Amino acid sequence: MLSAAQISAFHRDGYLVVPDVVPQDTLDRVRTEYAGLLDGLCEGWGIKGAGFEEKLIAAYRAGFDWFQPLDISLPGDRIAADTPMHFGPAVFEMATHTRLLDLAEDLLGGEITANPIQHVRIKPPTPDLRAGEVRAHITATDWHQDRAVALEEADETDMITVWLAVTDATVENGCLKVQPFSGTPEMLPHCPKTQTAIADAFIDEDGAVPLPVPSGGAVIFHPLVPHASLPNRSDGIRWSFDLRFNKTGQPTGRSHFPDFVARSRARPETELHDWRAWRAMWEEARARLAETSHIDIHRWQSDAPYCA
Repeated sequence: MLSAAQISAFHRDGYLVVPDVVPQDTLDRVRTEYAGLLDGLCEGWGIKGAGFEEKLIAAYRAGFDWFQPLDISLPGDRIAADTPMHFGPAVFEMATHTRLLDLAEDLLGGEITANPIQHVRIKPPTPDLRAGEVRAHITATDWHQDRAVALEEADETDMITVWLAVTDATVENGCLKVQPFSGTPEMLPHCPKTQTAIADAFIDEDGAVPLPVPSGGAVIFHPLVPHASLPNRSDGIRWSFDLRFNKTGQPTGRSHFPDFVARSRARPETELHDWRAWRAMWEEARARLAETSHIDIHRWQSDAPYCA
């Protein structure tokens, strides 16, 4: 999947932009699945619209929370027995697509686990956002490292993030930006800001590189490369998925959420191919976590010296 030059660039810079990773027919099935899901939500809310984007923005303006019902994860906040989430056949097909796993194998080797730190990101235009909107999956994302927003158990885990574009990601509609590696990468101090974010003194905005990518393409991140997103200043939504993969047998950074073997060259019989089993794993986790004390996923404190 990746050339030797691409692999070298990834390890040198901490990121890689790869076009044409997931084909449009696969993404079309995701769009159809999500359109049906949103139609059901909007029917209950009394929201009218001509299509997915119009209904999404109308529901947001009306104060209805579509993010969690559309997300492919449980929240980091308190989990209830009826906390909504979405695990369907089309999104499972996308998340385990052969080309995605080929790419992951080029960087991680042939034993690959689908990491449970995963999200849908559907970002309305900035003028439509409510004052005080802080959710990274809806508004612009602060500078951070993916390793820093996982639990410490995964600080040595071999992991990559695959940021997959459903719509074209452009500078205008809020594509990602990155601070490429310069020297040996390390964990930077983070602070509770709009979201969990790198302390200001450790970011060079002048050196930030925007990363536009067409629909079906992906940005691949090393877990220590600093990255953020631009605001969506277009008239439409910007839609992507965050997917992560790690070497099988290593901690995921969310051990209370379910992972699964997506590819195994040594033991292919351990691979998960049934989306229903995937959904059932998350349903079991939801039921279990609803009955236990909340597990805090935030490891950084606001009273640290670099956060003052």
